[in-house]
Amino acid sequence: MSAILVINSGSSSLKYSLIDIEQENLLASGLIERIGQDASPVAHTVRPETDGGAVPTMLDATYRDERPIADHAAAFEIMRAQFAEHGPSLEEHRPVAVGHRVVHGGARFYAPTLIDADVERQIDELAVLAPLHNPANLAGIRTARAVFDEVPHVAVFDTAFHQTLPPAAYTYAIDAALAAEHRVRRYGFHGTSHQYVSEAAAAFLDRDLGSLRQLVFHLGNGASVTAIDGGRSVSGDIDPAALVHLSRRAGLSIDDLDSLLNTRSGLAGLAGRSDMRDILAGVDAGEDAAMLAFDVYVHRLRAYAGAYIAQLGGVDVISFTAGVGENAAAVRAAAMATLGFAGVEIDAGRNEARERGIRRISTNASPVTVLVVPTDEELQIARQTAELL
Repeated sequence: MSAILVINSGSSSLKYSLIDIEQENLLASGLIERIGQDASPVAHTVRPETDGGAVPTMLDATYRDERPIADHAAAFEIMRAQFAEHGPSLEEHRPVAVGHRVVHGGARFYAPTLIDADVERQIDELAVLAPLHNPANLAGIRTARAVFDEVPHVAVFDTAFHQTLPPAAYTYAIDAALAAEHRVRRYGFHGTSHQYVSEAAAAFLDRDLGSLRQLVFHLGNGASVTAIDGGRSVSGDIDPAALVHLSRRAGLSIDDLDSLLNTRSGLAGLAGRSDMRDILAGVDAGEDAAMLAFDVYVHRLRAYAGAYIAQLGGVDVISFTAGVGENAAAVRAAAMATLGFAGVEIDAGRNEARERGIRRISTNASPVTVLVVPTDEELQIARQTAELL
């Protein structure tokens, strides 16, 4: 058995998965949160052994603990202790490689990359483009390379999938020299998820990926919509104009703007709550702020859908993924409600059904297939790590 350890290191968290890459079976996963605080929750989940990918007869076992964990180095030791105590044994399932999620690769990294000192240095340099993420990703990489020093480490970049964006899609209409000097362009995010979901949708439909025009809605704590033509990302967007106005008129500093975008925006900015379940409860209760937040959210989803369908010249498959996309039937229904002109017909019963796995929520007669596709970024990272090696 060849196992790959996948690491997703956040600023105060460590998420990990051990995957049997030959069978593509998840052996165990875990999450360590609030690193550096007084009490850090630890959750380690062990999957029962499967026979060649068959459905296991036992349920997953999750072991929970809470203790102070000072830093990422200590978190890695806790992770190893969880494997030693609860299994599976890292001696019996010794990782042949470690795959790392890295949020921003700029324009430099367009494929999975073997990590060395120079790659670490470049990830550090690119932290100016992702100050909340790349430093944390790099901390995990450096710790993991020290702990698992006998195996190769591979960086898989969220932005890499979007390197296929054409210049017309990634270029901002600002001074070209200034944009080039400061690397200002559209990069795209959640690329690992978008790639996994678009490939999984094609496999589910038994269709050639290269023949499909797809929209993927990754709707979670962070949200992104991507137009994918023949397996290649072709459209993405962000509107920076409001920041200039706020800086000039409200006197917001760079740090203020950073805080606004990263902690006081989206649903939280509009309704004071970032969990879509809370927003939907507020809508049911008739709360004005919650209803406005929901309407703005859906309005933007429809706008992107319409724009990207035009960019693709039509659409064959639309997929919803991530926490909101997979679980909020009301969001899916509202986002698709005005797309009848494009051939979208939602089956209300299918949409409301709480099933697991990939499933169709459009009618059998719908010219456009609409799916719910649970994302698996860890498996995608493991696949790309194995392919590189």
